[in-house]
Amino acid sequence: MKEHAICARKRLYERMEKKSAALLFSGSAPHKTNDQSYHYTPQRNFLYLTNLPEENMILLMTKGDEEEKTYLFIEENTERRIKWEGARLTKEEAHERSGIPLEQIHYLDRFARTFGSLVQHSGRSAIGGPLETLYLDLAPRSVKDTPESLKKTKDIRRNYPELKIKDLNSHTAYLRMFKSEAEIDKIKQAIHHTRKGLSNILANLSRRTHEYQLQADFLHAITLSGSEGTAFDTIAASGKNATVLHYTDNKDPLDKKDLILFDLGALHESYAADISRTFPLSGKYSKRQREVYEAVLRVQKETIKKVRPDMTWKDLNAFAKERLTKEAQGLGLLEGDEGIEKYYYHTVGHFLGLDVHDVGFINEPFRKGMVLTIEPGLYIAEEGIGVRIEDNILVTDKGALNLSESIPKDPDEIERIIGESS
Repeated sequence: MKEHAICARKRLYERMEKKSAALLFSGSAPHKTNDQSYHYTPQRNFLYLTNLPEENMILLMTKGDEEEKTYLFIEENTERRIKWEGARLTKEEAHERSGIPLEQIHYLDRFARTFGSLVQHSGRSAIGGPLETLYLDLAPRSVKDTPESLKKTKDIRRNYPELKIKDLNSHTAYLRMFKSEAEIDKIKQAIHHTRKGLSNILANLSRRTHEYQLQADFLHAITLSGSEGTAFDTIAASGKNATVLHYTDNKDPLDKKDLILFDLGALHESYAADISRTFPLSGKYSKRQREVYEAVLRVQKETIKKVRPDMTWKDLNAFAKERLTKEAQGLGLLEGDEGIEKYYYHTVGHFLGLDVHDVGFINEPFRKGMVLTIEPGLYIAEEGIGVRIEDNILVTDKGALNLSESIPKDPDEIERIIGESS
């Protein structure tokens, strides 16, 4: 992944203005309680550009008229930190993992001086003149949230009001849509862990009594497989719970007459899988359950076949909605072409990568190297039936490659596996 990070920085430099700098922070784990913090999650743009999943680092990329330089600022190891928390990466280790020149890796106390030298109004500046533009990661966590980079650069923006602030995300979101071979390999490995987890669920389905037990079966298996955990909160939604799109309570008892919908995914080195499957708790789909399941499966397979370069999300969503409407008519849910929103109330997919709902531009035509999810569903609350089937798809020159093809979704195969495990 070092080569990937080097290439990602090169591509970002190509999009930056001259006399500019990009400033990114790796972040830190928020305080949880007393002397404990939450688990640290790397800031994704920082990780994408450095291959360094460690707290309290700063990346500074500068672009002058003729020269580009990348600086990294890291925490210095102390005896106490080594004993209590473990050693931080050394300069040499950070260089080896990121490809950033060793002589441009410093401790954090050097950052203010280095940045100040860029802003000086002199031809001696490292970029050949005064810094004019500063790119920051301005994506807020929510509409009410101030982006973390604005909080961290408050003094910089006050001391250097002449700097033009621009959002880095317009560039990183575009670049991250196109996965390198190394990134695709990480996603494949995340899918491999996820398949192990779903296999463990199927093996234990007949003997579990509550949703949370099956959630635990998934986590147990992916952890043994080498995953660092779940890519998002697991959905294990039985019966009517499956008609709630983001149901994550996973606390209800299981009723053998019901279906159970799983929406889950493992992480592998911060890259995500995102898979949905719907299983019969009795081991056999009822006639009605199979009708609904096969309707969704037909739409999913047809939608995957539609994926190709130059198609857009708008086109794909329109196709899936039209096909689900026809299937709903066949199931007796609709009489005309209106009203599918009652039974299908989300889009057919999203980008996948370092985030489960990965960054990207929904109006951008599909191109080779994009990774998508395809996940149609039907949710019939009055019948207590919710079905969603989701796979992870790589866009190729020729169309779609299903990266999660090995995870069972044929209803006969699912029944056979459950039967063999009972």
